[in-house]
Amino acid sequence: MFELEGRTALVTGAGQGVGAGIAELMARQGAVVAVNDVVAERAEAVVERIRAAGGAAHVLPFDVTDRAAAGPAVRGFERRAAPVDILVNNAGNGGAEGFRPTRFRDADPAEWQRFAEVNLFGVMNTTRAVLDGMCARRYGRIITIASGAGVQGLGFGVSLYGAAKGGAIAFTRHLAMEHARDGITANSVAVGLIDPAASGRQADKTAAMAKAIPVGRLGTPEDIGAVCVFLASREAEWITGQTWQVNGGQPTT
Repeated sequence: MFELEGRTALVTGAGQGVGAGIAELMARQGAVVAVNDVVAERAEAVVERIRAAGGAAHVLPFDVTDRAAAGPAVRGFERRAAPVDILVNNAGNGGAEGFRPTRFRDADPAEWQRFAEVNLFGVMNTTRAVLDGMCARRYGRIITIASGAGVQGLGFGVSLYGAAKGGAIAFTRHLAMEHARDGITANSVAVGLIDPAASGRQADKTAAMAKAIPVGRLGTPEDIGAVCVFLASREAEWITGQTWQVNGGQPTT
């Protein structure tokens, strides 16, 4: 079950953290994986790990916020390698400039745009790049990595991020309805607190917040990768337009 043999997956922002975990697990299940990242060296390191483990992977560096670059990069890859069957829109957070929680009242309006650019428009850019091909082949799996901040209000300075993630969730739901008869499914994963060590960051107050998680630990990239593998598989073909809460049991209302 949940085999991805014969499928090609594009995972954006897969040079580290959750994206890397998704890419590696999809490769383990048999998919050929295009590893995207805005930093080519990060993508190359993940590709090396996948190949060392016996999987098949390619480096595909581009900035998801650059629509003029995303389309040609994806089309070039499809000509060289294979059509993209599975898209995981993982690139997000604060983009290349990072993310420091800030209350909306204290945020510089100049910061508003970049959160939307990577977390919402980046999703649209890569989705648009693969969608025509998926429709023509009448097969596709689109998975958007969102956040609990996109489905509930939180008080620790993530309003800009949450607004963009909420938009990406809504976009994915509408996309699912528009293409439900085209053999394409589209679902979101609202991710809870992930261990910062997964991206090489120092544990900070996030680790303290883990005490409030019912299962008693922070999430891992493998936790999210497993859900993505399922949603990309044949077994999930009757699931579309949904938002999966993957958060260790945290309340969402």
